[in-house]
Amino acid sequence: MFLTISTTGTAERPATDLGFLLHKHPDRAQSFSTAHGTAHVFYPEAAPEHCTAAMLLEVDAVALVRRGGGKGRGGAPDSALAQYVNDRPYAASSLLAVALGSVFRSALAGQCKARPELPARPLPLRIEVPALPARGGAEIVHRFFGPLGWTVGAEPVPLDEQFPEWGDSRYVRLTLDGELPLSDALRQLYVLLPVLDGAKHYWVTDDEADKLLRAGEGWLEHHPEQRLIAGRYLARRAALTRQVLERLELARLAESDDAEVAEIDNAVTEADADGPPDADGPPDVEGTPAAGATAVPATDDAGPASAHEEPAAESAAEPHVPLAVQRRDAITAALRECGAARVLDLGCGSGHLVQALLKERQFTGIVGVDVSMRALQLAARRLRLDRIGERQASRVTLLQGALTYTDARLKGHDAAVLCEVIEHVDQPRLPALEYAVFGAARPATVVVTTPNSEYNVRWESLPAGQARHADHRFEWTRAEFRRWAETVAARYGYGVAFRPVGPDDPEVGSPTQLALFTAASPDAAAPAEQQATADAAAGTAAGTAAEEATP
Repeated sequence: MFLTISTTGTAERPATDLGFLLHKHPDRAQSFSTAHGTAHVFYPEAAPEHCTAAMLLEVDAVALVRRGGGKGRGGAPDSALAQYVNDRPYAASSLLAVALGSVFRSALAGQCKARPELPARPLPLRIEVPALPARGGAEIVHRFFGPLGWTVGAEPVPLDEQFPEWGDSRYVRLTLDGELPLSDALRQLYVLLPVLDGAKHYWVTDDEADKLLRAGEGWLEHHPEQRLIAGRYLARRAALTRQVLERLELARLAESDDAEVAEIDNAVTEADADGPPDADGPPDVEGTPAAGATAVPATDDAGPASAHEEPAAESAAEPHVPLAVQRRDAITAALRECGAARVLDLGCGSGHLVQALLKERQFTGIVGVDVSMRALQLAARRLRLDRIGERQASRVTLLQGALTYTDARLKGHDAAVLCEVIEHVDQPRLPALEYAVFGAARPATVVVTTPNSEYNVRWESLPAGQARHADHRFEWTRAEFRRWAETVAARYGYGVAFRPVGPDDPEVGSPTQLALFTAASPDAAAPAEQQATADAAAGTAAGTAAEEATP
């Protein structure tokens, strides 16, 4: 099998810099042993104006069959390798991808000790593969390489040029033209060559997910065909594919929020992370940041992050009930009143509210949704899903999802809860969340709670003007919350009522404010222009959330 990489240059930036990037001298032909043959690297042309590097991979097809163990006679996972006569020595496949990763390891990693400035420099590249198996034909080649900025040529190879009536084979002559760093081009080839072939010469194990994520960094998380690419690369192993898609979603969200993935996937309290799964621990802020919010450890939601004092208005003689418990009780009461049976907890965090709802027989189906896989894993521990009875466990589903994206899995529920979630979302992205919940999922009832900023003056240790939590993007007064809620209700055809949660101070109100939305016509769809407005305001089209995650 054969592949060439060409570039052009000038006197100031000669094309022969390609030799530095590949760590292969243009004046020498070199050979490298691989697991299944020999890779030869040479330069058909090496001049300042134009330089071409070629890799010729010689494969011993007979040895490849005899060395296998699995399908057919040779036992390789690729059924083509069960036959001594096959296309593997000629068609670009996982064998060529592995050779690229081995022979051009430093180039693929973007490393060049002699010229450290070169790897990041975009180069005018032309890549040619004369025989590429493409399951799906030329059209799928364009679908895979086109979104990456390549000008794609995929000419079908006829079965036999002497008999054109036989039609085309499943092979194409591939040419790619584009300007990008060489390491990006090599990483894309490393992934997409075996994906287009649809088979691998080795068994796919768990570490293949990490290989895919490393090679796909910077391009796969934005690729419109990422689901198909991941599924094919991982030999359609559903669990591995789901794991990769979840991690790609976290990477995309982290990039959009200029945050680290660890921050997005760390939206749980220290008490949850360190304490036993059934411990109540200190009351914490319910919910975790939605898409676009930076996740930070939550704190005691009886007050501000640094406060442990009780509000002055609360009587010391009364038994202390944490505000988190009062909030969950208020939400449960509202859901009970509206007769909901199937409930969504959007931004469920480590599962406090799900745990409370599970105690009520009325709620036959409870779905917890969070962007953080770590939070969902802790929720599963808290709920003891691996130890409770099958009937009880069947009432609970935990899903990974971003709340600013529409998700078909969230439709068909009686009620949805946004418990201390909206204040973690940047205000320009709120319209996208509003549409995803009120317009697309459209449950009959929506319960929203958020802090009342007027009450902050009752927290003696909270400096004036400071939010209760470091991650709160805003905190609304009662009038501001009412104005927002009434606007959303009018836009999506809901009625709304307001309730205090916690001690109701005559001057500043209660510490938490609750809005209970009731749909006037639960089956009515939101107007198309509302979706367009929400998408434009969020800066993104409403997308499809990741597949169901099983912590």
